[in-house]
Amino acid sequence: MKVEDIADPIEGIIFDMDGLLVNSEKLYWDANIVAAKEANLDIPDDSYLKLVGSSVKEMEDFYHKHFKTEADRDKFIKRTDDLVWKWTDEGKLKLQPGVREALVVFKEKNIKLSIASSNYENVIVHNLDVLKIKDYFDFYLSYKDVESGNIQAKPAPDIYLLAAKKMQLPKENLLVFEDSSTGVAAASAAGLKCVMVPDLKQPTNLDKDKATLICKDFYAFLEKIK
Repeated sequence: MKVEDIADPIEGIIFDMDGLLVNSEKLYWDANIVAAKEANLDIPDDSYLKLVGSSVKEMEDFYHKHFKTEADRDKFIKRTDDLVWKWTDEGKLKLQPGVREALVVFKEKNIKLSIASSNYENVIVHNLDVLKIKDYFDFYLSYKDVESGNIQAKPAPDIYLLAAKKMQLPKENLLVFEDSSTGVAAASAAGLKCVMVPDLKQPTNLDKDKATLICKDFYAFLEKIK
């Protein structure tokens, strides 16, 4: 597949999931607000935006700041995860604009597709099943692969290096899609081309330097296919 402004033909694509394929970042944000209010936590609603695409350390710093005990933190996280799971079953989880159309085009062009997500395996499977897109992907990597492989999570390049290895294609013929600065940094550090499709946060100057392309949505990317 030839893409405008990208010299090498693309034979494989690695996707992030949350905020990129699906609108789950907004659902997690809303769930955080509900969980905090239920627990009478005095956390400003816009504080959760800092968790979008955050690194493990940034997330730990947030929890350390707002929760007195690990038990309180774990209760908050479980309530958030349970709400998002429930809302997913209720139909609130949606594909981001142009995703389904892009997946169809990529498959028609025999592009190998995979997912490299920091989320849990059961959540990835749940999302793919609910949205009926599981069959588009050759494989997926999750936080389980980070733990079992004793590798670092994004923004470290490890999960993208592992995905690239499993794709069994030359690096120059691979393309990553990401929505967050953390993900763009991980893909860049792995030496992979990356298209940023921003979700809740706009691209930073560093994102503009590291990303190969920035597209407002998948429709915009499809227009670049030659």
